Amino acid sequence: MDSLANLNRALQYIEDHLEEDIDVREAARLAQCSDYHFSRMFSFLAGISLSEYIRRRRLTLAAFELQAGDLRIVDVAVKYGYTSADAFSRAFQALHGITPSSVRSHAPSLVAYPRMTFQLTIQGGNAMNYRIVEKEAFSIAGFMKRVPIQFEGVNPEIASMWKSLTSEDIDRLKQISNVEPQGLISASVNFSEGRMEEQGELDHYIGAATSKECPKDFSKLEVPALTWAVFEAVGPFPETLQQVWSRIYSEWFPSANYEVARGPEILWNEGKDVSSPEFRSEIWIPVVQR
Repeated sequence: MDSLANLNRALQYIEDHLEEDIDVREAARLAQCSDYHFSRMFSFLAGISLSEYIRRRRLTLAAFELQAGDLRIVDVAVKYGYTSADAFSRAFQALHGITPSSVRSHAPSLVAYPRMTFQLTIQGGNAMNYRIVEKEAFSIAGFMKRVPIQFEGVNPEIASMWKSLTSEDIDRLKQISNVEPQGLISASVNFSEGRMEEQGELDHYIGAATSKECPKDFSKLEVPALTWAVFEAVGPFPETLQQVWSRIYSEWFPSANYEVARGPEILWNEGKDVSSPEFRSEIWIPVVQR
């Protein structure tokens, strides 16, 4: 509950400064977390990035000002952070579907994005099985590809990565796997800002967690010493996994004494048979205590 109250204080700060430069670090301070955690939490809870929310709120208020007819278009543009009337016009038309000058020439239909607040919704009290793991630095060695972000269903680009693995590739990965999580793993990092709008891309690794030397033909991701929250997902794949991933940010983080840290999100699967109704996976999220 305190976490949600803190997030709402940060949202109030943003609302109060829409006509000025917004300091994300100050918003994060009010939310009592790091700016990285604040931006990530906002994206998961709101479904859009923080910068996109600010953009939509400013353009919503700009439309109200133009309807009132008291300011010139260029004055409204400058008021809401645009360096030129042309840049403002392009952004305005992208959101509202009409030019700023059209607002006054007739009575158009405009898009409004009301200010946001976060509220706690009880979803039935389903248990989340997790553990906290302290790990020394290690590497993820294997194969990497920049892939599109996709929320639901099987990502075809990632599926093609798995299909391209030869038996020799798999044996080599297993041979260098010597730290938890053992065996083959997936890791995602370097997400585009539009992640929660299901836009952009991420770096996806299929490999092994290791302290050994990385083979020269493998891609390598250095992972520093971190604390990890490890969540268990058991059920039909990939629906159960995606539900648990969502609950981590919408339910666990707001009530836990941890915030997300910079680092890769790791997925470990127990076996190959994804058709099993009891398919078991683990989601590894880097965290730091508040």
